[in-house]
Amino acid sequence: MVISQFRYASTGNWIHTAGPAELKDPDLIFVFGGRFLLEKDEICDEIGIQFNCRNVILASTSGEICGSKVYDDSLVLTAVKFAGTHTRTAIINIKDFEDAQAAGEQLANLIPHDGLNHLFVISDGQMVNGTRLVEGLLSKLPESVAVTGGLAGDNGRFEKTLVGFNGKPLPGNIVIAGFYGDAIKIGYGSMGGWDSFGPVRLVTKSKDNILYELDGKSALNLYKTYLGEKASGLPGTALLFPLAIQTDLNDEPIVRTILSVNETDQSMTFAGDIPMGSYGRFMKANFDRLIDGASVAANRTISGAGDESPELAILISCVGRKLVLGQRVEEEVEAVAEVLGSDSVIAGFYSYGEISPFSKEVKCELHNQTMTITTFREI
Repeated sequence: MVISQFRYASTGNWIHTAGPAELKDPDLIFVFGGRFLLEKDEICDEIGIQFNCRNVILASTSGEICGSKVYDDSLVLTAVKFAGTHTRTAIINIKDFEDAQAAGEQLANLIPHDGLNHLFVISDGQMVNGTRLVEGLLSKLPESVAVTGGLAGDNGRFEKTLVGFNGKPLPGNIVIAGFYGDAIKIGYGSMGGWDSFGPVRLVTKSKDNILYELDGKSALNLYKTYLGEKASGLPGTALLFPLAIQTDLNDEPIVRTILSVNETDQSMTFAGDIPMGSYGRFMKANFDRLIDGASVAANRTISGAGDESPELAILISCVGRKLVLGQRVEEEVEAVAEVLGSDSVIAGFYSYGEISPFSKEVKCELHNQTMTITTFREI
């Protein structure tokens, strides 16, 4: 595997950051960047001309990861040429489907399953129910195939997110990349680091990813009580206080974050499902634990891929973590880089949702407020 990485700076230049300065005919290119830059037609044209690749996956972000640094409103381009691995890609738009589960089922059927090793997915982060998307993908894929990826971001604006493949990125798009063969070794891991507080509450009224009531009371009013003066900044300030969901009190909690609120019906819309009869508990940030959580996620990817340092790592971390960590945000990326080693090329972005199993033994889920890592190594 040969990897070349560049960052598009505010000066309008592509700065070479890793690997060879020229990479002929890459098999796959990832471009993670600010939404306003990706909306410019000339940027997409320039990528296609300068880097000579038709397999370009683009996604808007809430911050870009390049090496151990975090940037805003830039572009991070990572081009990959494989030695013995084949890839297949597909794209659909959620507007063409009844729901996200149907979209996921169709996507999974658009690529061959024979020899499929792993599936990586990047989805619109505003219009797509991530839980249902994952359910749809898993329902049509072989049980041996893991799925990782994430939902595109738009900083803290929550206006629209963009995803594209070989063209201008648009709202509603979902892109998958399948990796084939035994030469590619892929590791993955996900970890949070938030502290729960307050009582455990029963979800007494919800529908899909919309929450109405906890313990028979307005969930939005309860949320505002905990947020205090920060309630005026909803939905953005809700990123500071996510919700931990358990279908059973003995299960590993899944963290959910808010995408929007509706004052009329007192509801909150989350990036993933909030099942009726599940249990919810509010969470708050613990700086040191968030950074430790990133390190744990990195160690899980290493152990899951045979204890070898990866050649490429794609980090997808939640925008809520970025807002909480503030000027310390690079510490969680540095913690991952320290575990992975200096030979690993690191790319990624801050998202509206992360897709990964917690570990090899656990099924894939949509997460919020986690650091999720996918690593790649060819043998």
